[in-house]
Amino acid sequence: MPAYHSQFTSPPKLVGNMALLPLRSQYKGPAPRETSDFDIIDEAIFFFKANIFFRSYEIKSEADRTLIYITLYMTECLKKLQKCANKNAGQKEMYTLGISNFPIPGEPGFPLNAMFAKPANKNEEDNMRAFLQQIRQETGLRMCEKVFDPQTDKPSKWWLCFAKRKFMDKSLSAPGQ
Repeated sequence: MPAYHSQFTSPPKLVGNMALLPLRSQYKGPAPRETSDFDIIDEAIFFFKANIFFRSYEIKSEADRTLIYITLYMTECLKKLQKCANKNAGQKEMYTLGISNFPIPGEPGFPLNAMFAKPANKNEEDNMRAFLQQIRQETGLRMCEKVFDPQTDKPSKWWLCFAKRKFMDKSLSAPGQ
């Protein structure tokens, strides 16, 4: 059975070789505003539980690279959220994780340098870092909405059970973190 790929295949604006796709976001960044109810982050959350089991992933479009990054980041979010007792603590943890320093493609700590192109110049590097930070912040916010039950304010074991899984045997965090 093949992995699920992104439906956002129209010729996008690129940053490196990642698609700079529109987002429904409250955070500032280079991504255009999405007006529909479904964006790349919603798609990554929808496909997460199926895609997380794949050890390899064939990239069919630039949007797939964005989907891969979001999926890996969601795993990092789940690792942090399993230590949180309620939604408020989870939102604080996600905000901290979203704005923390992180490597981008081309830097030594980035786990998927073979699949992602290094930014061509300083302007593109700044644009990529801002786009990835916007994705990280918005994904963290949406993960809190998914993981925490609105009635009990407790995390869902059906989401947290995926915290130890590695998509493509990769992790955005350094070993031991």
